[in-house]
Amino acid sequence: MRAGGLVLMPTETVYGLAADAADPRAVAAVYAAKGRPSFNPLIAHVADVAMARRIAVFDARAEALAARFWPGPLTLVLPVADGEAVCDLARAGLDTVAVRAPGHPVAHALLEAVGRPVVAPSANRSGRPSPTTFADAVEETGEAVAAALDGGPCAVGLESTVVALLDEARLLRPGAVTRAEIEAVIGPLAEAEADAKRSPGRLARHYAPNAPVRLEAETPRAGEAWLAFGPDGDSAWNLSPNGDLAEAAANLFAYLRAADRTNPAGIAVAPIPHEGLGEAINDRLKRAAGFVG
Repeated sequence: MRAGGLVLMPTETVYGLAADAADPRAVAAVYAAKGRPSFNPLIAHVADVAMARRIAVFDARAEALAARFWPGPLTLVLPVADGEAVCDLARAGLDTVAVRAPGHPVAHALLEAVGRPVVAPSANRSGRPSPTTFADAVEETGEAVAAALDGGPCAVGLESTVVALLDEARLLRPGAVTRAEIEAVIGPLAEAEADAKRSPGRLARHYAPNAPVRLEAETPRAGEAWLAFGPDGDSAWNLSPNGDLAEAAANLFAYLRAADRTNPAGIAVAPIPHEGLGEAINDRLKRAAGFVG
């Protein structure tokens, strides 16, 4: 990584395509491997809060959220403090930086060893479902990397929650750290509005399989693969037979990929409750289907 190579890195959320955040050539190689639009910023992953403070301006809200949820699946968008440690290309030319400290032990060990921030967007080609297993990560972008680290299946299975702390606190992308949990620490969250561009994962069509996705389906139609949810869902791809949202989140991208490999006419997805972690699951499903509600 110090020599400019890319690394497949496991995190608790999804597998990342990692590179030195300060190296524009390495960051450009990440964009090229993913086919990612250059206006979509990357998250800088750090080993700890001390490293984060070197690249971002922390206020009291940021300190409180980092103390409560790091290491873990929460990204903070803050004013940039060091524009060289996270290069302009990684920040998509913005005056802010998205930063998080991942909780996966392999990711933490790599970040400590490298000793500086690392960009690590999901290791899929842009717009595709994020890889939550080592095999899927290798299948997506393995040809572009110098090394690949197998950390097992990702426990969370959804990309991190993203919160901007620039004026009002804004929820830019829902995730495993829920709106209610964040508001319990810093108070009410505004909607994304003008700050949406500062977060990855905001494209209207994103996380998408090749087959069209139909949401809120009661039953599958002829030729459709069926992503069920709950005890009444008879399917090889039941996101959670027990109706557990955490289990559904962990299975979501892997099951989308598995269903897509059968070359169905479409993928029908059962209704998912919208409360708690369901907000993040439904956000990803809406983008997989090609619209944002």
